[in-house]
Amino acid sequence: MTPSRFSPVCLALLAMGLCLASLGAQAQNTKAPKVQLWMDLSTGTMAGMPEMDSLPGGGGMLGGLMGGTGGGAQGRAGSGNTAYGNARAMSVMPPRVIDIALHNSLRPGVEASQAIPPGMRMGESLPLIPPRAQPTQTEPGEVPQEYQQHQPKGRILLYWGCGSTVRAGQPRVIDLARAKPTDYAQAFAGRAVPDRGPRVGPAYALYPNERNQVNLSRDSSVVGEHQVRGEGIPASMKFTLGAAQDLMPAIDLRTTGKPQDSMGTNWQPVRNARAYYLHAMSQNGDDLVMWSSAETPDTGMGLFDYLAPATIDRWLKERVLLSPETTQCAIPQGIFAGGGRDATPMLRMMAYGGETTIVHPPRPADPKAAWEPEWSVRVRVKSHTLAMLGEEMAQGARGGMGSAAPGAPAGGAYSSGMGGGSAPAGQPPAGEGGADPGSVVNPVNLLRGIFGR
Repeated sequence: MTPSRFSPVCLALLAMGLCLASLGAQAQNTKAPKVQLWMDLSTGTMAGMPEMDSLPGGGGMLGGLMGGTGGGAQGRAGSGNTAYGNARAMSVMPPRVIDIALHNSLRPGVEASQAIPPGMRMGESLPLIPPRAQPTQTEPGEVPQEYQQHQPKGRILLYWGCGSTVRAGQPRVIDLARAKPTDYAQAFAGRAVPDRGPRVGPAYALYPNERNQVNLSRDSSVVGEHQVRGEGIPASMKFTLGAAQDLMPAIDLRTTGKPQDSMGTNWQPVRNARAYYLHAMSQNGDDLVMWSSAETPDTGMGLFDYLAPATIDRWLKERVLLSPETTQCAIPQGIFAGGGRDATPMLRMMAYGGETTIVHPPRPADPKAAWEPEWSVRVRVKSHTLAMLGEEMAQGARGGMGSAAPGAPAGGAYSSGMGGGSAPAGQPPAGEGGADPGSVVNPVNLLRGIFGR
């Protein structure tokens, strides 16, 4: 039978079979690297507050907001970056976090070390130590197990899109009291990011760990030569990181307006940012009000994580993320006005950086050639910030938080303080007479509110 006599369906099936056969042939000649290293770098700040490495006494609720929620972090907030996992969280204490996970299939669970460049300012090398126990991880967007055991109450009101007014057809309402547990879990997950991080356990070696918890400083840079050493690790496991893989700068975010107004946000372009995403929430009685900068309705809880380059490109086209050229976004008027004085809206902002994979030896040009890589390294970077919206503040109030933008109203305007602003004469320094930590909105507490906890 000649090809011209095949039906379109047969031709499609034949083409699919050939493609699958080709993929199978290539896959059977490819083996996973014997040694794999994952490096996650994160820069986090809180708008209107100076950088802090830790909080006295563990930080309490404020510490939980700044470093202990989401991402599967093992450590406790307020005590610094004491354990692996905080890079995936919205941690801002310490402001710069590095997570390293090593899996050596030749010698699983054996200690190793990573020689680092002087610019990291963390010594000559970092010890990579196996964890004592398998961590319990919560993926971004998941409702914590303790909340899944209780029927929620109230509603989720979803608003979306940059603009000064509420668009037609908004809000989208999710009635949690009428939903099944699977329904509201799905509602919180929303547009999910596939987990591509290592599922660390006894076979891994991690940094930070109980032996070494040195943090990256404001002047740290990972640019330069790195080498992983240890039993069974190939001597060739040396790699160089450049500016594209370096820590991202802190986001210099400025907000204006009050909850009854259209609140504005603007920021300076972040070096190496490939996309941005903003998300705000507040509680109004039993209702949880959410807004995002996306052009699609979604709770957005699953977007606060590292994104693969292909995912960033796809979501830019779908207008889920803001382009790297964007420097401002308005929040619609009045959507957070019903919460009252004690329900300060909380804004989270992400600047997604790049992702780099280094494999040795490189993939052969011939797809049929056998490929047995010795080792691989993956480096991911991101930057994020938190802001309390609509605070009643005079210019430069709270000390060290930056000053109001020219022409902006005296109240309800502040910046991240990353631009070098300082408190005017007579104002108390940061940490003295500043905001009451108890007034800061904690997303975990918002969940407790609607789940009756």
